[in-house]
Amino acid sequence: MDLGLKEKVALVTGASKGIGFATSLQLAKEGAKLAMVARNEESLAVAAEEIFQETGVRVLQITGDMSLEENCKQVVLKTVDHFGRLDILVNNAGTHAGHPFEKVDNAMWKYDLDLKLFGAIHCSRNAVPFMRKNGGGAIVNVTAAIAKTPPASSLPTTVSRAAGMALTKAMSKDLGHDNIRVNTVCIGLIKSDQIEKYWQKTAPHQSFEQYVHDPKHQIPLGRIGEAEEAAKVITFLVSDSASYITGTSLNIDGGMAGTL
Repeated sequence: MDLGLKEKVALVTGASKGIGFATSLQLAKEGAKLAMVARNEESLAVAAEEIFQETGVRVLQITGDMSLEENCKQVVLKTVDHFGRLDILVNNAGTHAGHPFEKVDNAMWKYDLDLKLFGAIHCSRNAVPFMRKNGGGAIVNVTAAIAKTPPASSLPTTVSRAAGMALTKAMSKDLGHDNIRVNTVCIGLIKSDQIEKYWQKTAPHQSFEQYVHDPKHQIPLGRIGEAEEAAKVITFLVSDSASYITGTSLNIDGGMAGTL
């Protein structure tokens, strides 16, 4: 299936590893022009070179911290200055922060909201005028399935991610008349550096493959997911094949969540 992404310009934040990298690679495979953003310049360079070796696509590398409003503005402007347009934005920058309520101080609340919620707000605010000028565009906000049913000791992540889902729905209502589609993917357990660290900390007696398939995760599909599996869904959502999909939240969690 041709997803209609050839020559489209995509900007992916949090792009050096995990879902951000996998999404960048998938977009490059589909022929999109690509700007990748991450805080660590070295990791970003390694990721960009890997994409070039696999696809032949030279990506625009931009170092930036999406918790800072001016950085969000600059990554959009640099992308448009380099490629002349912007069609796709994937707001993926974020970290996991799960603590009991009384352990979360003001600085932790502020950083988490600045990175995950306001990072998406600031990047989107700067991207929308360029998408409108092109006659439309697509935004995907990467959030978390756990935010739909927050457990104990899941703060501040579940709050910032739940706000991201509300942001997605509201933006889709406001921007639909400009043919700008806005969706969110709600991520469950996906293989990542963080998952590997948690495995080493909590289950060193198991091999990683045993941990991935451990029934204690209570994942109906029986395993932790691959970053590529999330990337393919994101790539579909920003493509022409999803041209009538906006304002939706889609779980990518192997059936783990107790909500639709």
